[in-house]
Amino acid sequence: MSNPMKDPFFFGYGSLVNRRTHDYTQATTASVTGWRRAWRHTPLRDVSFLTVVPATDDYIDGLIAAVPGADWAALDARERAYGRHDASPHVTHDIDRQLDIAIYAIPDGFHRAPGPDNPVLLSYLDTVVQGFLREFGPEGAAHFFDTTEGWQAPILDDRAAPIYPRSQLLSAEDRDVVDDALSRLATVVRQLD
Repeated sequence: MSNPMKDPFFFGYGSLVNRRTHDYTQATTASVTGWRRAWRHTPLRDVSFLTVVPATDDYIDGLIAAVPGADWAALDARERAYGRHDASPHVTHDIDRQLDIAIYAIPDGFHRAPGPDNPVLLSYLDTVVQGFLREFGPEGAAHFFDTTEGWQAPILDDRAAPIYPRSQLLSAEDRDVVDDALSRLATVVRQLD
């Protein structure tokens, strides 16, 4: 039986910020220092996803959530290209007790910058940004774009036929936030063939 006072937590910084993509109900906003988000490709996946890379002076916002009974199996399967790292001393949150908090990151040497053959799915980016808008508002979504590296990655527009398995339907306003940011960043968006 799970003891909520002893359950470990994870720090989500991408699609896990969107509560619609998971069933971890004991969740709250948080931030972590010493990491920076980056678009990366790994041979374990056909497209590029977010990971975090060490960055001493940086911080990113995200969501922490309890993993009931320390049952990491489902989350480890979802994050199969990533390793789990202890982030406990670097996470700021408003829960009034000390927590064991893990963050997922693709191990060094197992990822590289994305290229034309491994784009970022727009359906994935939409889902991530929707989470940041819900949790942190427009300023939080802007901070997401500003604290993520690798926007030279090509974006594959799969909105009409989402490839990302946990894709979410966005409002017109949410889509505008994504599209405006990509335009500002001069990111190349190509259509799905």
